[in-house]
Amino acid sequence: MKILVVHGAGMNMRGKSQVEIFGPMKLPEYDAKIRAYADELGVEIEIFHSNIEGEVINRLYAAHDEAIAGAIINPAGYSRGYPALVAAIVNVGFPTIEVHISNPARRGNVSEVTNGCLGTVTGFGIAGYALALRGLRDRAKAQA
Repeated sequence: MKILVVHGAGMNMRGKSQVEIFGPMKLPEYDAKIRAYADELGVEIEIFHSNIEGEVINRLYAAHDEAIAGAIINPAGYSRGYPALVAAIVNVGFPTIEVHISNPARRGNVSEVTNGCLGTVTGFGIAGYALALRGLRDRAKAQA
């Protein structure tokens, strides 16, 4: 089982800016922790990051044609005003879970990406990825 993890616009700035909101962890540390969670769960992952919406959309559509069981997206800067990204999430043939390290609603932000996702995990820090990975893994097993 393979799960695609997508980091959206600005995730490369984690640990460098807005540390008071997102903490000091940098993107390579996120990736290492996510890989460790995947190993614990026996799930294969691919991690993809882009600050360019079209690249994220192209990766999602390519994943549709691959053996991807699901995707996790932290849309970051793509949370609002990206209808083509939402359409891509709706059009792929696998479930997608949106993850946020913090709770964007507490900051007055509502993600539009949520509209295309199976569900959303917010406010659990890096552990939100573990929750999403476990959810996608268990859902795929139940459907097998």
